[in-house]
Amino acid sequence: NYMAEKTDISLMDEHVGSYLILQNENDLREKESNMSRMLRQTGFYARYTFSDIIHRSAPMRTCIDMAKKAALSDYTILIRGESGTGKELLAQSIHNHSARKKYPFVAVNCAAIPENLLESELFGYEEGSFTGASKGGKPGLFEHAKHGTIFLDEIGDISPNLQTRLLRVIQEKQIVKLGGVKPVSIDFRLVAATNQDLEALVEKKRFRSDLFFRLNVLPLWIPPLRERREEIVPLCLSILGEMNAKYGTEKVFSDEVKRHLAAYSWPGNIRELRNVIERLVIVSSGGVIKADELPEHMFRHQENPESPIGKSLPDALETLERRMILEAYKACGTTTGVAKALGISQPTAARKIAKYKNEASGER
Repeated sequence: NYMAEKTDISLMDEHVGSYLILQNENDLREKESNMSRMLRQTGFYARYTFSDIIHRSAPMRTCIDMAKKAALSDYTILIRGESGTGKELLAQSIHNHSARKKYPFVAVNCAAIPENLLESELFGYEEGSFTGASKGGKPGLFEHAKHGTIFLDEIGDISPNLQTRLLRVIQEKQIVKLGGVKPVSIDFRLVAATNQDLEALVEKKRFRSDLFFRLNVLPLWIPPLRERREEIVPLCLSILGEMNAKYGTEKVFSDEVKRHLAAYSWPGNIRELRNVIERLVIVSSGGVIKADELPEHMFRHQENPESPIGKSLPDALETLERRMILEAYKACGTTTGVAKALGISQPTAARKIAKYKNEASGER
């Protein structure tokens, strides 16, 4: 079997013929297999897909629906949310849902790499560009991401000098290595993430406004775990299953433990949740994890989750509507986006956004 690709040939706007490119199916499968193996060996691949994201809440459904649509384009995506909400998980899912899924996914934590090394890591360097430079130079992470996706986490922490260089790379899709003079063209898709208020950093002149607008083409907002409490217990059960498999145990939560897990505020979000459950599996003495085995700080920081019980039906519906409107506005940033995401008219979206934003500012 062969895969055939037909391309038309035109001369002076007149169709004069076509040519075919035939590729053997077995050769294609072998190349794809070799590429997948190489990506796994280098570590530049995405493990997760949208099916790995456990979600039950309306805000997360909105976020994932928008992320799936954004993945099909080639525009820059900016993922925003508190630390530990799963921004890299969403970025990997976007990559695996895109046309670039067969190519590398390169993740960079900009806050974890010292500033004096980050530039050379991102753009690479030429031989002899500085003392200690490797012979023959070194390709940067942008080069490793060729035809694929580069994920820049904690983008709000990069220096002003690096912001300037990054802006040019995004605009021109070209990099210049340290110590080099010749620009190198690279095809890549950029996904960035931050837990910082970039608008506030722009106002304080700590983040370039032009870079912010370049990044904020398709914004996505991941709500914190305390705002999607219906997902806490399913997430806990899923992670408990992972930990049981990891440690060869068969532990379960008591009903009281589940109530405490759902009532805790989880300031560290899913990262904290995973750490707590792994600790419970390790230190729990029996097959049933009990409330007295929970970390003590969890009892000091519990909240009563917002519940419709005790409210009239209209009040409960308004509470849900208010939450959905505000979360959709955070994710979309525009009235048009909210209207499309929630399936309502633009005038209705504008009216409800104004109403609930005014109420929120009044509560503060």
